[in-house]
Amino acid sequence: MALHSLPLFHRLSGTRVVVVGSGDMAEAKARLVERAGGIPCAETEAHHAAIAFVALEDERAATAAALRLKRLGLLVNVADMPELCDFTLPSILERDPVLVAVSTGGTSAGLAKQLRLRLERWLPASLGALAAGLGEGREAIRSRYPDGAQRRRALDTALGEGGALDLAQEGSAQHIGHWLAQDDAPRRTGLAEFTLSSMDAEDLTLRQARLLGEADTVWHDPAIPDAILIRARADAVRRELGPELPKAAEGKLTVILRRG
Repeated sequence: MALHSLPLFHRLSGTRVVVVGSGDMAEAKARLVERAGGIPCAETEAHHAAIAFVALEDERAATAAALRLKRLGLLVNVADMPELCDFTLPSILERDPVLVAVSTGGTSAGLAKQLRLRLERWLPASLGALAAGLGEGREAIRSRYPDGAQRRRALDTALGEGGALDLAQEGSAQHIGHWLAQDDAPRRTGLAEFTLSSMDAEDLTLRQARLLGEADTVWHDPAIPDAILIRARADAVRRELGPELPKAAEGKLTVILRRG
């Protein structure tokens, strides 16, 4: 399954961003640039910029402006014309320093908005404080769990549903110190093997999805579709199954996926 875009968070602090247009649409783009720390500027300053927004009602004028800016090497977003966009704007949920971006690839801003609103209701206001606390405690966490795989599993357990730092619970940030001092819960290691009766990712059981998301290494039948494999961590090692039975590395979690 291919991504329609590569999600990136671009740091704009102190940099110029071209905004072409006037009226409400252009003003909204300029406000967004300023909110991210950028400096909205006119097309005449395009040589100082790397990205641009075109917010013109006239399609021919918008197309012409986009082509001019692209020729100068800028990445361009054109309002209401996704076919001309080098990048699209997601609907943003902010729990500073946490940013959640929801994108539909430019197909439906309304759908992206409604998805964000659902997430707004689910994610507590204190999520930002939890993220900040984990950032401030990075060295203490590394000291408590020096092995990278062990550290990931400990955080997965703590931040998961019902965990000591359950991210969906208000006030979890207050428990970071206690978690580091008291946490002795067993970490998932070893080998877990599943025979899948369906190639639909939606048919994974909760246990299968959870272990797949925590796995350090995933061995899989070549027929297992990417829609299931991408449920694993992006940095998890993937290997196709062969005649030799995989073995779990010490202190790590290995998941084997077979086709039924």
